[in-house]
Amino acid sequence: MENNVSADMTNEISYYAGLDIGGTTVKAVLVNDLAEQAGPLTEVRSLVKNGYEATFGQLDQALDQLAAGAGIERSAIKGIGLDVPAPSSDGVIWGRANLGEDWVGTDIRSKLSARTGIPVFMTNDGNAAALGEYALRPKHLGSLMLIAPGTGLGGGLVLPGGRSYEGANGLSLEVGHISVPFREDDGELPTCSCGLKGCAEAWVSLVALRRRLRLELAKPEWSAHPLNEGNTPVEEKAFKLREFAEQGDALAVQIFKQQGFILGYAIADLVRVFDPGLVVIGGGLAETSFRDQYMAWIQEGFADRAWPVYRHSPLDAMIVTTEFEWALGGDAAAAIGMAYTANELFN
Repeated sequence: MENNVSADMTNEISYYAGLDIGGTTVKAVLVNDLAEQAGPLTEVRSLVKNGYEATFGQLDQALDQLAAGAGIERSAIKGIGLDVPAPSSDGVIWGRANLGEDWVGTDIRSKLSARTGIPVFMTNDGNAAALGEYALRPKHLGSLMLIAPGTGLGGGLVLPGGRSYEGANGLSLEVGHISVPFREDDGELPTCSCGLKGCAEAWVSLVALRRRLRLELAKPEWSAHPLNEGNTPVEEKAFKLREFAEQGDALAVQIFKQQGFILGYAIADLVRVFDPGLVVIGGGLAETSFRDQYMAWIQEGFADRAWPVYRHSPLDAMIVTTEFEWALGGDAAAAIGMAYTANELFN
């Protein structure tokens, strides 16, 4: 009799999937109704360039693998959190970004829900990663702002209680496209990938790293630098820059120091608007051996721009009003955020 009751209780457990659609892979996480991860992180190939129907097929694979990994039937999955690498509002994609053409103007949330028979929540990848970092800090009750340097410069804001701030049209927290007053050696503002000039992303991103490296290697002082040897494209050289920085190379350190300072400077203006209390820095630099130094450069830039009240309480100078932390979730943060959000919404 006891075994039957136990089996019945097991059958009543609900599960919630987080699906993170990237340009290369779809990462997926499953949690149960107690918000405990069930089974391992799953990754399948992303087919976003081939259209949303092709991607839906990959999402089906991910859901099947999640169910198999947790030892459950797929029918036990009662909610899906989905994030997309593009601006969206109320389930509809607003811009193409790195997606195929048929994504734009399509109600992806409704179509996926109809296909799977499961309710779906959808947001962009920056919001999803911010929600993941919030979920990984169960003792943190305030708001949280995520800033994530990568190919571009993304971010998200989570309000107290765990709800992301998306804006009226799902277009908020485009943190990479606020203006910063830094100029190139010739006095010009750098052009951002969005077409505007002087954006923070034009200084803090992989794309910016390539530009800065190309400009620096053209200077006589770096003519004998190892990265100037051979005919390797600058795109490949930029990927080696972290390794050089970890070895204390002067050129690499100079470039990352500039990036960190400008990032902190930009964060100061974001903090002045949102006052989150906690700023989490994501991206690949969180995994480097010089990350503590990089964080120090961020805080130098922040201190240069932020009012004193955004750094320390006027009542007690020992109380820090804006904390900085490295991200905890790594590449899985967005999928984790979507799984936890689906649990919150559909449980």
